[in-house]
Amino acid sequence: MKNLYTGRALETLMGTVKEGFDNEKYISQQTESILKRVERFNNKLYLEFGGKLLYDYHAARVLPGYDPNVKMRLIKELKDRADILLCIYAGDIERKKIRADFGITYDADAMKLIDDLRSWNISVRGVVITRFENQPSAVLFKNKLERRGIHVYTHRFTKGYPTNVDLIVSDEGYGANERIPTEKPLVIVTGPGPGSGKMATCLSQLYHDYKSGIKSGYAKFETFPIWNLPLKHPVNVAYEAATADIRDFNQIDPFHLEAYGEACVNYNRDVEVFPVLRRILEKITGEPSFYKSPTDMGVNRAGFAITNDDVSKEASKQEIIRRYFRYRCEYAMGFSDKETVQRVELFLNDFNLKPEDRRVVIPARQAAQESLERNRGNEGIYCGAAIELPDGTIITGNNSPLMHAASSVVIHAIKHLAGIPDKIKLLPPNITDSIRKLKTEILDEKNVSLDLEEALIALSISAATNPAAELALEKIKELQSCEVHMTHIPTPGDETGLRRMGVNLTSDPNFSTNDLFIT
Repeated sequence: MKNLYTGRALETLMGTVKEGFDNEKYISQQTESILKRVERFNNKLYLEFGGKLLYDYHAARVLPGYDPNVKMRLIKELKDRADILLCIYAGDIERKKIRADFGITYDADAMKLIDDLRSWNISVRGVVITRFENQPSAVLFKNKLERRGIHVYTHRFTKGYPTNVDLIVSDEGYGANERIPTEKPLVIVTGPGPGSGKMATCLSQLYHDYKSGIKSGYAKFETFPIWNLPLKHPVNVAYEAATADIRDFNQIDPFHLEAYGEACVNYNRDVEVFPVLRRILEKITGEPSFYKSPTDMGVNRAGFAITNDDVSKEASKQEIIRRYFRYRCEYAMGFSDKETVQRVELFLNDFNLKPEDRRVVIPARQAAQESLERNRGNEGIYCGAAIELPDGTIITGNNSPLMHAASSVVIHAIKHLAGIPDKIKLLPPNITDSIRKLKTEILDEKNVSLDLEEALIALSISAATNPAAELALEKIKELQSCEVHMTHIPTPGDETGLRRMGVNLTSDPNFSTNDLFIT
């Protein structure tokens, strides 16, 4: 059954979705800033490139209009003058750390990034496995890349780090790392997630360059926090919410304030490491550091490309709510601790936000309640889901013996977008019965209800003979970036399907089944 809520989201009150970021201005200013820094260091700069090169959906959510691939467009502008090194921490490979937005491990993400760069006609100079101690999974990853023709370098933990600068800047410290040959004036050093060893790789290269008489330089490129926005600006607080699990926090850069009398925002790890980093740079170069603060090191122009601050503020508040739901679910699944959840709750309180301020939350819960009331007396857990379409209309769905709530809401949404009446069925019984027979009689599964991936496969089969199904199938792309909420944590098939659609998904921290093992 479908419930339809007519209404407009804040961003659609004026009839069109508002944007708050100018990508072309950003690329222009960012390129100019980077090239000036390259010139400052005798045309050899190691640029620590933080954040995601591709599919930076966090930035796109908090800065409406931001192209998730704008950094790749920037690199393409610079590719004739830039080499790229990709760093990955051996410990992340060993413990199979997951990139949440794609649901893949960091080593798989690294390989995906290499493929993505190639699709943009950009090649990677080499992959650096940092803090390498012959971990079995890291060795396997290294072998896999080398046998596919990728240059792989291994760097050990730097002796003496972080306190013994004399040992760090010596042949036993950075000098023990293999020098990576580079040719171009700009070397972009990137990697999946924080702690990948990007900075150590840059400084190791710097050490080898100075020993060879090359006076190269180092700089940082991080999108968040945005240094020229206020400390408690929602965009910067949304970054804190996004990193609540690793305990990052924003602060006023005390070194910049002392040196220039100007309040700029940075984050704790950069501020904490700056005194050591400055001493290391001075030891390598043999002269006073060019940098007086961690903010000085940055070449970050995102704040200057914001064109509508109010839109960015509202979008960032919504992102804080999304993070709250995510951490609550991760806590229920054992991935996060209570302190992480409580920290994001404080951010909600700072802006007087409630979880229900996310427009799809209440309709999803109402859909679940209606399903429960209709089936009162029958055993089972009743789930609801809601999606907000681009025009502000909210469509709901719930689970049934035929399909999961995620499948229901997507089918209802694409039927609405295609203008298909409710009474027209997109999934004929002969197809759904065949899938259920496969699941129960051949694969011995208990759950016959179709998850989203299965429902989409059934829909694509139906589209071969059903023009209405074919029309509805074409509307799936219009769901990208739509807001979705579910009353229960999605099953793997639902989560994968929703992720591939590119929706912004949240859910209440409830399980859709009492079973401990969910397929």
